[in-house]
Amino acid sequence: MSTPYIPCLDLGSYINGNDEQRKKFSDELGRAFHDSGFVTITNHGVSQQLIDKLYQNIQAAFRLTPEQKQQYEKAELAGQRGYTSPGKETAKGAKTADLKEFWQIGQEVTDGDPIKEQYPDNEYLAEIPEFNEVTREIYVALENNGKHLLRAIATYLNLPVDYFDKQVHNGNSILRGIHYFPIENPDALPDDAVRAGAHEDINLITLLIGASADGLEVLTRSNEWLPIKAHHTDIVVNVGDMLQRLTNNKLKSTTHRVVNPPRELMKTSRFSVPFFLHPRSDMDLTCLESCIDAEHPKAYTDMTAGEYLDERLREIGLKK
Repeated sequence: MSTPYIPCLDLGSYINGNDEQRKKFSDELGRAFHDSGFVTITNHGVSQQLIDKLYQNIQAAFRLTPEQKQQYEKAELAGQRGYTSPGKETAKGAKTADLKEFWQIGQEVTDGDPIKEQYPDNEYLAEIPEFNEVTREIYVALENNGKHLLRAIATYLNLPVDYFDKQVHNGNSILRGIHYFPIENPDALPDDAVRAGAHEDINLITLLIGASADGLEVLTRSNEWLPIKAHHTDIVVNVGDMLQRLTNNKLKSTTHRVVNPPRELMKTSRFSVPFFLHPRSDMDLTCLESCIDAEHPKAYTDMTAGEYLDERLREIGLKK
């Protein structure tokens, strides 16, 4: 079997390039998303200084005491804002919860859009004021990068270049800071307990900024797990289920997981910060007609993004 095509692409060549460079980027991105569902992105405009500051603040947030963190955990928010403690999220189809805790930051509507009423307020972390500022700055930067990537995807799909623009303006996107906590007693774990069980993301695309250690693996079409190696400065981007659904499987939502470290590293932490780019809840995810033909019959029922998100949050245990 050939090695999956997971290229490193220069986002600056799309944002600042000429028509030929933009078309090349779009073709490369589309090919990778069709083949493996993953790319790494460089020259994305997020400074290393800001990435370092982000990870410093994420680590500081998780160093707070359990009592301090739990005051930001609101069951009625289904993990969509603030803190979520260990044992709450389980990969779809898995029996054992992931070995992680996380904090989520959502959309802040500032332009008078009535969609603001649909979104709960973010939980303000009073103990670390800089955490709120840095995560917001990262949120905006990754949202902007995501919009450029979706424009390139639209071109690849022969859609108007601005096809996704109105769908993701003030969309229901989430920045998630994850702490895969130290495993003090590996022998006490269930056999199937892992940092993040095999899963596909719910959203349109995910942008993963850095990671403090290895562990991310993707499942190839030949059914082999492939470790994803990316420089700390790169952003790893993958297709989510909503985009796979919209494109009738033309773009692949790839199964991925975060495996436990080697036994000698079990007592160390791993931190990760993915940005889940979601559309507005009323986006129609009905399969595009251009992606349906005799060889590729329509694979999914019609559904809005909001309906699909609700269904998936229940499947992974965050919503009752």
